[in-house]
Amino acid sequence: MPPLSQLLRTLEHWQDPKAKPYIVIDNVSKSFGSVQAVKGVSLQIYKGELFSLLGGSGSGKTTLLRMLAGFEAPSAGRIYIDDTDVTDWPAYERPVNMMFQSYALFPHMTVSQNIAFGLKQERIAKKIIHDKVKWALDLVQMAGFGDRKPSQLSGGQRQRVALARSLVKEPKLLLLDEPLGALDKRLREQTQFELVNIQERVGITFVMVTHDQEEAMTMSTRLGIMEEGRIRQIGAPHDIYEFPNSRYVAEFIGSMNIFEGIVIEDEDDFVLIDSEEAGCQLYVTDSAAVPVGSHTAVAIRPEKVMISSTPPAGNRNSAKGIVREIAYLGDISIYYVQLESGKMVQAARPNLLRFSEREVTWDEEVYLFWRAENGVILTS
Repeated sequence: MPPLSQLLRTLEHWQDPKAKPYIVIDNVSKSFGSVQAVKGVSLQIYKGELFSLLGGSGSGKTTLLRMLAGFEAPSAGRIYIDDTDVTDWPAYERPVNMMFQSYALFPHMTVSQNIAFGLKQERIAKKIIHDKVKWALDLVQMAGFGDRKPSQLSGGQRQRVALARSLVKEPKLLLLDEPLGALDKRLREQTQFELVNIQERVGITFVMVTHDQEEAMTMSTRLGIMEEGRIRQIGAPHDIYEFPNSRYVAEFIGSMNIFEGIVIEDEDDFVLIDSEEAGCQLYVTDSAAVPVGSHTAVAIRPEKVMISSTPPAGNRNSAKGIVREIAYLGDISIYYVQLESGKMVQAARPNLLRFSEREVTWDEEVYLFWRAENGVILTS
């Protein structure tokens, strides 16, 4: 077995107990009159991360971002950046830049002038400004566009100019408020990877606010899921997706089947739940401690649910129903199966055969089944 020091070197920063956080949000709250937009949020972000705050409208994610930027003052709590308490610092004194969804480019200035604006405000020498603007244009692959006006650029190009303007001052922290929201779907998908590559090259810590789940899952080192001013779960994208800690997170990220039931066995390596909704016993290899007799819920992703016209062996983790709808999405199809209890369950299948050759079709009686390790017990 390798020494502990070698194992620690393979850990991510947030997994290493010796690592120091770069940004610390300590029990921060924000009220607007009688409305509490952010409620006692504590969060640690590490240097070089691309951390996303994800949540629905009114969850408090943008308010938290604005407090990091210095545009809003916390009603309570402290904010630290690189071991420095910046809670009472105005926005212009913080080592932070912010990229807005609207990009906010000056229409009367050229691309180069837009990028150079912040540097000129600091009265930096012209030669240094010239070199930094050239570096920023090269970084976002916009060399040769410096003399154009924003109106002469596409939406994707304006987004790159806004990013270059944000990075040219080399801030310790870059905040992004729905940075790709104004782009069409294809361009947004392409730009996601470009933005991640740029962030890795410059090494600046990014904190992004978005309501787009796919965008957050694709780009982020970690996510913070927010609801009603609180953070419900923090984790890497695969951890949030595979192991949600609550019903809210399970239903917010992707699609999820949730079965209610009563715990009838709770052992060290499995939990057994009797579920009238599923019409079977749910056998879950989950370490969650749930007392026998308690009411609980089990979550299963549609892609983990297998569908067949023939019954599987055994009666645990197996439900029978009728196919009511089939959503054809090209690469996959989503089967909506109504169980005998009346509950509608989704099962996702890759389209390995042509549409006309599918084995299961509408109004057919089918069996749904899944592995014990694919169920997740929701503790809240």
